[in-house]
Amino acid sequence: MPTEELELEADFAIEEFLEAEAAKDLLRFSTAGSVDDGKSTLIGRLLYDSRNVYEDQVRAVTGAQVGERKPTIDFALLTDGLRAEREQGITIDVAYRYFSTQRRKFIIADTPGHEQYTRNMATGASTADLAIILIDARKGILVQSRRHAYIASLLGTRHLVAAINKMDLVDFSEEVYRKIENDFRELVGSFGSASLTTIPVSALEGDNVVERSARMDWYSGPTLLEHLENVPMWTDVATQPLRLPVQRVIRPDQNYRGFAGQISAGTVRKGDVVLALPSGRTSRVASITTFDGDLEEASAPLSIALTLEDELDISRGDLISELERKPQHATAIEASLVWFDAERLETHRPYLVKHGAQTLPGRVTQVLYRTNIQTLAEEAVNSLGMNDVGVAELELTRPLYFDPYIENRASGSFILIDPHTNATLAAGMIRRAVATAEAGPEHKAAVVLLDGSLVAELELALLKEGAAVVRTRVTAVKTLRGLLALGLISLVEGIIDEATHEALTIAGFAVVDARGLTQVSEAVEQLRAADVLDASERRLN
Repeated sequence: MPTEELELEADFAIEEFLEAEAAKDLLRFSTAGSVDDGKSTLIGRLLYDSRNVYEDQVRAVTGAQVGERKPTIDFALLTDGLRAEREQGITIDVAYRYFSTQRRKFIIADTPGHEQYTRNMATGASTADLAIILIDARKGILVQSRRHAYIASLLGTRHLVAAINKMDLVDFSEEVYRKIENDFRELVGSFGSASLTTIPVSALEGDNVVERSARMDWYSGPTLLEHLENVPMWTDVATQPLRLPVQRVIRPDQNYRGFAGQISAGTVRKGDVVLALPSGRTSRVASITTFDGDLEEASAPLSIALTLEDELDISRGDLISELERKPQHATAIEASLVWFDAERLETHRPYLVKHGAQTLPGRVTQVLYRTNIQTLAEEAVNSLGMNDVGVAELELTRPLYFDPYIENRASGSFILIDPHTNATLAAGMIRRAVATAEAGPEHKAAVVLLDGSLVAELELALLKEGAAVVRTRVTAVKTLRGLLALGLISLVEGIIDEATHEALTIAGFAVVDARGLTQVSEAVEQLRAADVLDASERRLN
């Protein structure tokens, strides 16, 4: 066969391979559990038996033990790469490994088991879809195993796998396995809704990791790899409300101004009307740019740069959101906290709250309770110490735009930072708003068309209640959009043309036609019906 044909066939095969790889879905999972339960050994065995380890890596971790003729592989060393980890035989930092099979791609976060490094475990589990909790069959469920299972559930991990390890050291006893399985199911059922699968394994010997064990014929469930390949994925993130935290404003020249960031939820399309927060201004999407070129639409978790039809003041830390399904906003929130630092939490002490790309001052006003990891009881405390998990209320210096953590991991999470040392003190998961951001009456920007006789009376009534209102006879669309961008209720004497009306409506602004009304109360009710005024503001009558 000619050389040219061979090259064409090779190129075609490579293209097919790349397309097949791109079509596979991605599962992120983490390991957790108490120290010496065999987490790193399990991951090393999984990589080795699934043929995802290079020969030079195998040679690097193979050596003859004292009294043995045949060299043995230390599977833990395939993930424990730090010198201190290899010297002590423990995992300290989170080790990320990537591998794939014919069915799926995987990212593993091998996390430490020592209580001292719980913060590293939380880091690895924060982005995981599944968590493997290892349990030593000889020791049963330890305090650290309970802590890691609880933290994984708290962090929104949807699938838990209890890998009951070292079955070879208990003679592959079904009785031992069933007792631990029942205890762990009872534990997980008491604090979360995550699905649970239990698998008896021997990471050292390879039983039920990739290949089914002949020594545990009483077990009929899947092997660990079979479960990882077939566990259902949560794929509806693209259907959630759009959330695009702005990480950078790209301004290469005077003709381009793009707002760059990673879509944390939802889908955005060219021509969509979007809302910029905290300004509250709206505009249409002019273009969606990626490294590979422009797109007509983009979905989470793609990184993009948006350009808008209007010149809006948007900077790093702002949020571009869907207009109809807006995030919540508040200056006080209730959140679950996992405390990392040796220094205890102090209420009313100033901290920094890093939420997405923004960092703002705040303080913890009160600790509602601490969860007892052993009993899962809620204990009344005034503070939290290292590795404590609890719920607290925080107060912020400016409004925070968020979704509850159970709805959106990215916009519902934050970290607490010490402003003096820059140390990360805690991870937080927002549960709900405690108080809304605005202290006064709520209203939204709108154009209100009125007869001249009612303009002055309605203006006075709105001003008395603290609403931002202005009277104008100018009906040019640019002028009206400028007033609306400032959040004003614009009282217009007379009419506006059809083109201006359509332009304002498309931009997301309310246009209320109150002409013909003779009473202020009637105009107020019409503003409430159009959601310009909050229905609770009855004092305007």
